[in-house]
Order: sequence, then structure tokens, then C-alpha cells
Amino acid sequence: MYTLLLMGPAAAPADAAGQQPSAWPTILMFGAIILVMWLFMIRPQRKQQKEMQEFRNALKKGDKVVTVGGIYGEIVEVSEKTVLIRVDGDVKLRVDKQGLVKDYSDAEKK
Repeated sequence: MYTLLLMGPAAAPADAAGQQPSAWPTILMFGAIILVMWLFMIRPQRKQQKEMQEFRNALKKGDKVVTVGGIYGEIVEVSEKTVLIRVDGDVKLRVDKQGLVKDYSDAEKK
């Protein structure tokens, strides 16, 4: 039995006409697996990355944001790649836009 498993398709009997089994079911299965991976993994991740990029491009003075490290602050100045945020009183931090993950301006108004 073990030797039959090792030999795989080469040991499989040919059908009645003497032809080898078709490869189409295997190709369709791999295609279905790739489609499922794209639908459930790649597509949502790209959508999330696009939303984060739009968020970072739309930053403006006065927005309240959270950094990756969990620091809450208000944007004082926006440049091309960085923002200056006021953390508390006169404490200001310059952080890269990629380090900002959330805008909580609207959450406080509710």
C-alpha cells in the first residue's frame, strides 16, 4: 500500500481507453485556492492600506490623532512626511506620518 502511495499518479491505472487522467481538476483546484486567498487575504489588506494612505494624506492642523506607540495628540503642523503634534501643554513631538494610525477628532464630539 505504501509503495502505491509513493508512486502516485504514475501507478494510477489508465482509464478504459488507455489515456491518463485529466489534469484539469487539479488546475481548477489550485485556481480556486488562489481565488479564495485573494478574496479573503490580499484584497482586504490592500483596501486597508489604501484607507490608511488616504487618512494620512488628509491630515490637517487641529486633527486629534493617535500614534502607533499609543501617544495621543493634536496636530500643530503638517509637512510632506512628518507632522508636529502637541501632546500636553507645550510638549510637542515630530513624528512620521506613517506612525499615525487613528483620528479621534470625531469620537470626542459624540
